[in-house]
Amino acid sequence: MRVESLSIYPVKSLRGHQVPQAEVAPWGMEGDRRWGVVDATGEPVTARQVQALLGIQAEHCPADGGLRLTAPGLGTLEVSPPYDGPLVAVGFSRLPQARGCDSRVDAWLSEAAGERLRLVWQDDPTARSVSSRHGGRPGDVLNLADAGPILLTSNASLAQLQDWVGADGPEISMTRFRPNVVVDGTEPFAEDSWEEIQIGGVGLRRASLCDRCVMTTINPETLETGHEPVKTLARHRRWDGATWFGVRMVPVVTGAIDTDADVIVDSVTDDSTG
Repeated sequence: MRVESLSIYPVKSLRGHQVPQAEVAPWGMEGDRRWGVVDATGEPVTARQVQALLGIQAEHCPADGGLRLTAPGLGTLEVSPPYDGPLVAVGFSRLPQARGCDSRVDAWLSEAAGERLRLVWQDDPTARSVSSRHGGRPGDVLNLADAGPILLTSNASLAQLQDWVGADGPEISMTRFRPNVVVDGTEPFAEDSWEEIQIGGVGLRRASLCDRCVMTTINPETLETGHEPVKTLARHRRWDGATWFGVRMVPVVTGAIDTDADVIVDSVTDDSTG
C-alpha cells in the first residue's frame, strides 16, 4: 500500500493543488488551510454559501508561507502573511481571532467571488484545538479545517462509490472530497478501521470518520451542482444521521512524507462508526 497523491488547500474552500512532498506539522500539512474567508461580520464563508470560491486557485508559497491567488479574468495576486495585520473577530470554532489582510487583498477576493469578503490568516497554528467530539485529545491542534488536521481517502473507496453511482451517473472525482492524502492498494473503506498508520517516519492516529456535506455535490471543475455523491453515499454509508467518506487523522509523529511512500497500518479498530 502506498501514497498515491498529496494535496494541500492553502485557503479553506478555495481550490488547492497537489504536491510531491509535504511536511507534516502537529496541526496538519505545512501550507494547508492556514487561511480562511469571512464576511464583513467575521463569520466564515465557504463554497457551501459561495460556490465561486472553488473557482479561485490558491497556491502555497513555501518561501514565506504566503499565497498566490489566481481567478478567471483577474490574473494572479501575491499575498504575504499579514504578521502585523489587524486582529479580526472570527467565527471559526475554538478560534476567536485571526489576522486580517489589507484592503487591496479583500477587494481582489470580493471581485473574484462576487461577494463582499475578507481573507484572514491563522497566525498561531497551535491556538485551535481538535474538538473531543471529533476524536481530539488534550494537546491536539488544528489549522482551519473543519474538524481534523489531515484528511485521508483511498482510491479503492472512490472506485466503489463510482460503481454504486453507476455508469449513468456523473463521474465523481476525488477532488470533490478535498483529501490531503490519497492511498492506493487497499480494500474499499478499509481506512475506516485504521487506528494508527505510518507513512515513512510520520505517524498518524485516527480521530474520526469524515461526514460529508453538500459541498461534495459541487463539481469543482464546472461549479455545477447535483445530488451526487451524497445521494449514493446516503444509500450505502449513512448512520448516526450523516454520510461518511474518508478519515480524519491527527499527527502523532511529524516529519516529511512523499508521494509513493509506503503506508503501514499499525493497528485497527472494530469501531468504524467514528
